[in-house]
Amino acid sequence: MRLQAPFIARALLTTLLAGTAFAALAQDKVVLATNWRAQPGHGGFYQALADGTYKKFGLDVEIQQGGPQVNNRPMLPAGKIDFLMTGNLLMAFDNIKQKVPTVVVAAYFQKDPQAIIAHPGQGFEKFADLAKAKTVLLAKDGQISYWQWMKKAYGMRDEQVRPYNYSLSQFLADKQSVQQAYATSEPFAVEKQAGFKPVVLSLADAGWSTYGMVIETRQDLVKNKPDLVRRFVEATNIGHYNYLYGDRKAADAMIQKINPDISEDYIEKSIPVLRAHMDVGDAPTKGIGAISDARMKDFYDKTVEAGLYKPTDFNYKDAYTTQFVNKGTGLDIRKALVK
Repeated sequence: MRLQAPFIARALLTTLLAGTAFAALAQDKVVLATNWRAQPGHGGFYQALADGTYKKFGLDVEIQQGGPQVNNRPMLPAGKIDFLMTGNLLMAFDNIKQKVPTVVVAAYFQKDPQAIIAHPGQGFEKFADLAKAKTVLLAKDGQISYWQWMKKAYGMRDEQVRPYNYSLSQFLADKQSVQQAYATSEPFAVEKQAGFKPVVLSLADAGWSTYGMVIETRQDLVKNKPDLVRRFVEATNIGHYNYLYGDRKAADAMIQKINPDISEDYIEKSIPVLRAHMDVGDAPTKGIGAISDARMKDFYDKTVEAGLYKPTDFNYKDAYTTQFVNKGTGLDIRKALVK
């Protein structure tokens, strides 16, 4: 039977409208919450949002930034957000210990950026030298976490510790003091305020083997919507590669709009530091975001040895999954961008 032109046109229009409706339905709404205000370290997420990578993966992503007065953590098990960026593995371990059903699905800092900084020329050239420091400025979180490991591994003593109030004044006033730092924060601030580069002693290089900037989600999301989790992780991996090595202007503009305190100079200084913490370890072969079973066990063993947990508290394997990583997603993009 021969179809008339109007019928064909109507059929085509119906097909196009149906396709449009399907495309709209295919955009799954996803909410990511970060642990701090927008910054270059979060650049891969904003890159994937700004350049349409999330959209290409069928995701409508909203990023909710954290901050000093924002606690996004309870929102994950409550179902208010779908993915949560956290600083290290300790929070994931705490959740499993407390039977909170969350799980780590990607780890974007293969090398944790946490460090201790010291004044140059004061005898603090290697990590073990910190045992000689009269004053170690640490915030409460550091005192109850990696400091406990430092005491076991390097002979640090509680009498060395003084509270860190997130001001450089104490550190700058006393050349014999040392203090906690984040690789993309305090070292830059010291150079800007005092005109010298501090000695930066990496906890990761000293053996503190946690991953940094890990992504957690709910266990039920992994079980019931694994494809959504996969698409989010893979799109984020691509976003990080494009941010670290490609054209990041749109992402930077988005970050600076959300957080006007971020300067162009700060971004430029951050990029090589981020590469040195993200695109290392297993990332060059398994792709950014990689998770190693051996690495997870090593860190868990260190926390038990430091007295942070008891062996009977939980099964550390419940805290993470390698289901969505270690597949080399984005390595082709890195190869194309890095000449």
